[in-house]
Amino acid sequence: MKFQIPNSKSQKTICIYFLIAALFLSTGCDAFVRKFTRKPKKENLPQEEMVLAPEEYQPAPTTGEAVYRQYLLYWKSWQDELIEALLSNSNHKKQVDCAVEVIKNLEELKKLLKDPSRKKMDDYINCANSLLADIQNDPYGSKAVSQRSSAERIRRGVLRDFSYKKIKADLV
Repeated sequence: MKFQIPNSKSQKTICIYFLIAALFLSTGCDAFVRKFTRKPKKENLPQEEMVLAPEEYQPAPTTGEAVYRQYLLYWKSWQDELIEALLSNSNHKKQVDCAVEVIKNLEELKKLLKDPSRKKMDDYINCANSLLADIQNDPYGSKAVSQRSSAERIRRGVLRDFSYKKIKADLV
């Protein structure tokens, strides 16, 4: 296949303009030339080693009061979550998990109390354990109304008997 120059004058001028444009694009435009030339490889400089100096931070000093208030807040939020789960007849696993967390936080509260208050807290923990057993034995939620009223009774009792103002003197 040979390259033939077109016969008509307009075709010749178009071909000439095309060749001139190609010549300018390939050599004349500096940005175009820079775009298609290889860049020199960068030397591999040794990377600086990272020095990690572990620093130990002392935990913020917490008083028995702050810890008690924190666990009381945790318990209250889990208790409210349990009541809401029983009210909306939600997932059985969620109800069981909420009841377990309620008992766990009541146990943590019990550790912070002196003996007479601990015995009173044991009553609420026993009620919460029996509520947990009821929830576990009722996977279909047929007794959710009575379980919710039991959970609300536990909530009222703990808030009444173990608010920080009432229990301040019995903290360890």
